[in-house]
Amino acid sequence: MLVVIVGGISIGVVFLLGCVGEILTEKSGHLNLGIPGIMCMGAAGGCYTTSLYINSLPTADSASWLVLVLVAVLGATITGALGGLIYAVLTVSLRANQNVTGLALTTFGAGFAQFVMDTYVDRTRFSAASKIIRYSIIGNADWGWFGKIFLGHGILVYLAIAIAVTSAIVLKRTRVGLNLRAVGENPATADATGINVTAYKYGAILTGSAIAGLGGVFYILDYIGGSWENASTIEGLGWLAIALVIFTLWKPDLSILGSFLFGMLYIASSGITGVSFNVMKLLKLLPYVVTVIVLIVTSILDSKENQPPASLGLNYFREER
Repeated sequence: MLVVIVGGISIGVVFLLGCVGEILTEKSGHLNLGIPGIMCMGAAGGCYTTSLYINSLPTADSASWLVLVLVAVLGATITGALGGLIYAVLTVSLRANQNVTGLALTTFGAGFAQFVMDTYVDRTRFSAASKIIRYSIIGNADWGWFGKIFLGHGILVYLAIAIAVTSAIVLKRTRVGLNLRAVGENPATADATGINVTAYKYGAILTGSAIAGLGGVFYILDYIGGSWENASTIEGLGWLAIALVIFTLWKPDLSILGSFLFGMLYIASSGITGVSFNVMKLLKLLPYVVTVIVLIVTSILDSKENQPPASLGLNYFREER
């Protein structure tokens, strides 16, 4: 059970960052189905900058923990934001169909990541870099089950939780969050009150994409220890992150618990023994089934607070207001 909890928290961070990134984007009224591709791009970008830094040193062990983390985070967030910029230009400025653009971006992002990783990234020292990044904040101290669950993770896990909490506070307690929610609900009304709708949409999309990109590099450099085969696994986790947005009712604070729950289900379905192959497949379906149930319940209750933004997926034409 302890293995499932600890592993669920680790893989849950990938879901958490992708989910929070998509929530911020959807709060602006844009449904970004390109999040899986953006997570792939973030993974490639973070791995590229990490490779440049780690290979510039005489030995991998001489790498600075702080510099290594900053290099990976900056590479992932900048590349993720670049993917978000592509999406924003097409859907906000050029008003392209959001669903088609997102799906195309996912395909592009997976191909981009594979190309960068195969062509420009030297992964000979990635295992050592991963050990440095995922180094526990309590080091080698033995704090029993409490230490393994709450303190036995790398800094990126706590950074992801901080991002989710900060996002929740910004959306609920600040004028920026209020304006962003107004843009997502009714951009014409927000525009009439003097809110720069385009700026808020761009800001939310780029910020959300940068956060999602961080989820991709976390998966490579922390969760799986620096290895890389292809982008398909990250892409699959990205789709789960999008489903998680509905499960958490578009609330970044709830996404923390939801992500870790999804993570535990994911670990349980992959590592459980003594059950048939069909049962394992059913366990992997559970997150999606639960998401559908939540969607049905919230639709029946018809609570405005638990519904998606009213203009989600609809392009805003200012001249028509």
